[in-house]
Amino acid sequence: MTEEKETLLKYQTIKASPEALPSYIPNPNENSQLGKITQTKEVNKENLPKETFFQEGEKYLKKIGPGLITGAADDDPSGITTYSQTGAQYGTGLIWLAAWTYPFVSVIQEMCARIALVTGRGLASNIKRNHSKKILGICTLLLFLANVFNIGADLGAMAKAVQLVIPQTPFVSLVIFIGISGLLLEIFVPYRIYTKYLRWLVIAVFSYIITGLIIDLNWTSLLRDAFIPHLSFGKNQILLLTGILGTTISPYLFFWQTSEEIEEEILEGKKTIRSRKGATHEEIKRMRVDVWSGMFLSNLVMFFIIAVCSHTLFVNGITNIDTAADAALALTPLAGSWATILFAIGIIGTGLLAIPVLAGSTAYAISEYFGWKEGLYRKFKKAHAFYGVIILSILVGIILNFVGLNPMKALLYSAIANGVVAPVILIFIVKMSANKKIMGEFKNSTIKNILGWIIIIIMSLAAMATLVSLL
Repeated sequence: MTEEKETLLKYQTIKASPEALPSYIPNPNENSQLGKITQTKEVNKENLPKETFFQEGEKYLKKIGPGLITGAADDDPSGITTYSQTGAQYGTGLIWLAAWTYPFVSVIQEMCARIALVTGRGLASNIKRNHSKKILGICTLLLFLANVFNIGADLGAMAKAVQLVIPQTPFVSLVIFIGISGLLLEIFVPYRIYTKYLRWLVIAVFSYIITGLIIDLNWTSLLRDAFIPHLSFGKNQILLLTGILGTTISPYLFFWQTSEEIEEEILEGKKTIRSRKGATHEEIKRMRVDVWSGMFLSNLVMFFIIAVCSHTLFVNGITNIDTAADAALALTPLAGSWATILFAIGIIGTGLLAIPVLAGSTAYAISEYFGWKEGLYRKFKKAHAFYGVIILSILVGIILNFVGLNPMKALLYSAIANGVVAPVILIFIVKMSANKKIMGEFKNSTIKNILGWIIIIIMSLAAMATLVSLL
């Protein structure tokens, strides 16, 4: 068989697209049968049916994964409360943070995902390999403390949200029930099914967007405030600023993002580090779409929560949110007497999404530090230590609700704690993702390095100002 016929046979067998055909044809000749095929390339391309809106949407959704879940988990009860307090206390004065933090949080989460895709390892494992185990130990301890406090605050807020609907239910019983239920789901529901549930829970955060679109917002002043930064540098504003940065650019999201990228690759059959190491340009591109989409959703929700609370609470003199009922008032224009129910659904939904992410990120970090088997894809009996950390994190979070903490205040404090911890871990993320020996051709671009160091400086200054103001 001649080379030309053999190549033609390959083309007919695999039904290659016109774009793929040239790679099979060394030197197509105009007068040959293969040459005639290549001459029709442009015609065939033009005649291909255009994809429908739904087909385009389906292609886009296939690129969505860990980044969307991470973005939705970013708007947990802690985030909702912090943003609500911001809108109630300062109106639209700090709403510019929604737009200004978007590129920063997206770049950082992309760095985390890129580190995972290129190295085939989680964030904690990379810090241990490229820096020191001692430093990782300090970071992991800080992460554990911040996450446990956050879990406790989220559980308390969810219990208070349920009491808005069913007032007679004991707070203690609710905290225990919600905590144990979330724990059992994370341990015993298969990861592939579990992530599907997480994706659906994203819907819970849209009530604020709908409210913002139906009420009469002053869009002229709102859009002006959305892009022009201004600060008074008062104590309360510094605390809120650190809280917003901490709940938006959160340490637990860094570890979760890298670990979930690894989980996705394991589900594709890449069970060893060697098989996962390295990435293609298509994988990086798909990851970027996922991450930037997830963070856009997260910051869009932040924008509307602040805007809605400014319009419904701030203008009516409700400038301090002490209870779940205070926060629920923001949704009255959308739901009327059903506002408390809608708020409760949002808090419970985002809490169910965030608590497994908080506990899971701690478990990944500690397991990688000690070299334990880790991964939600593993069954409980195959990763006792990994799941043991998850159990411990949630149990301690439950106990924290019995020491007299105000659930709504605790949510704000947990955001501040994240803001203090984040700069330490960010330094390692930026340094590793900029290292050519680690990342190869996928190391940070100059602009990403600049953005990375800017956010480290900003969060470090905010953290130091917060610590000084609390002394």
